[in-house]
Amino acid sequence: MTETLTGIDMSVRAPEDRFRARKVSTEVEARPLSAALPPPGRLNPAARKAYYFYLMAPAIALLAFISLYPFFWLIVMAFQKGDMGAVEWVGFKNFIDLASDDRFLSGWVLLFRYSAMCLFLQVSIGVLLAVVVNGSRYERFLVTALLMPMMMAPAVAGLLWLFLYNGTFGWYHWIFHSLGLLGSGSILSSAKTAMYAIVLVDVWQWTPLITLIALAGLKRVPRDQIEANMVDGASPFRNFFAIVLPNLYPVLLIAVLLRFMDNFRFIDHILVLTGGGPANATKILPVYLFEVAFKFFDLGRGAAIALVLLVVTIILGKILVGVFDRPTAGGR
Repeated sequence: MTETLTGIDMSVRAPEDRFRARKVSTEVEARPLSAALPPPGRLNPAARKAYYFYLMAPAIALLAFISLYPFFWLIVMAFQKGDMGAVEWVGFKNFIDLASDDRFLSGWVLLFRYSAMCLFLQVSIGVLLAVVVNGSRYERFLVTALLMPMMMAPAVAGLLWLFLYNGTFGWYHWIFHSLGLLGSGSILSSAKTAMYAIVLVDVWQWTPLITLIALAGLKRVPRDQIEANMVDGASPFRNFFAIVLPNLYPVLLIAVLLRFMDNFRFIDHILVLTGGGPANATKILPVYLFEVAFKFFDLGRGAAIALVLLVVTIILGKILVGVFDRPTAGGR
């Protein structure tokens, strides 16, 4: 039945005709491709690689002269005996004599003891501070405040702590004496406490470096891994050891290597605080090296000690890299 309403033919259609989908052509219209334009011309031609080498050559030569010349001269001096005047070629005698030098051997023992205490305390406290500061409301202020000791020169830091340790007016001396941890003498005047005193200074000044490096590592810990572990019912304590700490291994390796090498080099605060005393209780090997070379001017013996110290530092650095790299490789 057909009805006409206002001139429009309203015919009754079958249901399949009403909901029939419009056919879409699958044919792709062929369009012309745009022609590739040639690159614009350059006013100046590209420089050759040799040009950049010529630019860097003066700086490379200067750095090579500053670093390589003293290194090779150190090797030559290690086989000689003499002071600022006469020089005599003695071969391996300087190295052989070190094997029977009690101060040289005790210097190694004190150096390993000093480095172990510093590294353990700095890494432990630094990671703890990084976890506390990370995501804190006052993170920027806390990071700035923590970095202030690191901005101080080691000699100035040693002088500051020398006043704090003073047996007459030192604030820390008063605290330790009040707690019964120290007798009437100064903490620096006792062979039993002097080593802990210089360790405390190093920890105070360089723990912020570990904190800064660990804080940067915490920023790259995958958040989805932590959330997935928490969904499984893991506690924050277990999350730290299962997720956070393995991700911190690469940055902790950098931090430990930096502080390990610094402990083998920096002796400024030790010279200011104790000078290696009392009774050689803080005369670690770098202090003994300084004393032999620049106090007694036995440059050949000092060069031999420095060369042995350099070789041992490189070997221990390689060992540390291998130890810290295993968990990272296993985690991947």
